[in-house]
Amino acid sequence: MPDKIRKISSLNACWLVSQSRAPISAKLVANMLSVAGADHIITMDLHASQIQGFFDIPVDNLYAEPAVLQWIKENILEWRNCIIVSPDAGGAKRVTSIADRLNVEFALIHKERKKANEVDRMVLVGDVKDRVAILVDDMADTCGTICHAVDKLLSAGATKVYAILTHGIFSGPAISRINNAGFEAVVVTNTIPQEEKMKHCPKIQVIDISMILAEAIRRTHNGESVSYLFSHVPL
Repeated sequence: MPDKIRKISSLNACWLVSQSRAPISAKLVANMLSVAGADHIITMDLHASQIQGFFDIPVDNLYAEPAVLQWIKENILEWRNCIIVSPDAGGAKRVTSIADRLNVEFALIHKERKKANEVDRMVLVGDVKDRVAILVDDMADTCGTICHAVDKLLSAGATKVYAILTHGIFSGPAISRINNAGFEAVVVTNTIPQEEKMKHCPKIQVIDISMILAEAIRRTHNGESVSYLFSHVPL
């Protein structure tokens, strides 16, 4: 192991190509980190797991899922009668994994966009009537999607709606939208500092994932396996 190991704790602004000749920004970020001298990357919930392949150095892409599961069991009394919901089809794999580990059902929302950050219409696939709905996504920016989703879920008969997000960017009108929406809580990790946003939005709650990153660094430094952290929260 090299004497000096530089690690980047979070890599949040990476996207895969979505149309012909569109820029693959994640590859640019990967090159910049390598040229800057990084020789090992530790990140949390990449927007697409394939981004790991853009790096020519080792990458440990950790997951917030174990911490999310722990938060749900400790903070939602009716979690056994909940349904895990993806706000778009791209998050189906994420919600099915959480639903399987909680032994509950899942649903998803199909959304159509007129343009970036603007949802045209939503179609709910699944039955949320008389259940606690938990929206799960990897990140939220302007929060237009999840705020449309909460209205859809409540109109479909959900008793309560929580949103759990790994990366809370909360730009533009996000805070006012959350305050005016019907969420019980919007839960995010602290991969992005949220202290200022919490002052203006009492619905925002934070899951601390610092111990996961710290344990990953310790295990890497000591040459131990990091795969334990993919499914467990360190004690």
